[in-house]
Amino acid sequence: MAKHNLLGKEGEQLAKDFLLQKGWLLLEVNWRYEHKEVDLIFRDGNELVIVEVKTRSTDYFGNPEEAVHEAKEEHLIQAAEAYLEEHNLDLEVRYDVLAIILKNGTHEITHIVDAFYPR
Repeated sequence: MAKHNLLGKEGEQLAKDFLLQKGWLLLEVNWRYEHKEVDLIFRDGNELVIVEVKTRSTDYFGNPEEAVHEAKEEHLIQAAEAYLEEHNLDLEVRYDVLAIILKNGTHEITHIVDAFYPR
């Protein structure tokens, strides 16, 4: 597996563990709808939380969360709508981003709640 793929997988595992420690219920990992993928789907109380994880080895080129652009947001919104329909759920949806920087054997997690809203 390529180095950047390994970095991404490690970041997703850290994000999953971080959110599980908050007591959230994990519903899906790498859930796919058409060509779109949602990294993590959790339930936090009465909210379905769509989580995008961005992992970098440095912030030299900017913070990881800056890589969540408008097209990615639109994909996540479409995937969330499909997930609700497929599972016959009537929940509010929230979109969170977990930005992770892994370097020198340590990590820093920034959790952005309500990172964006559907337009």
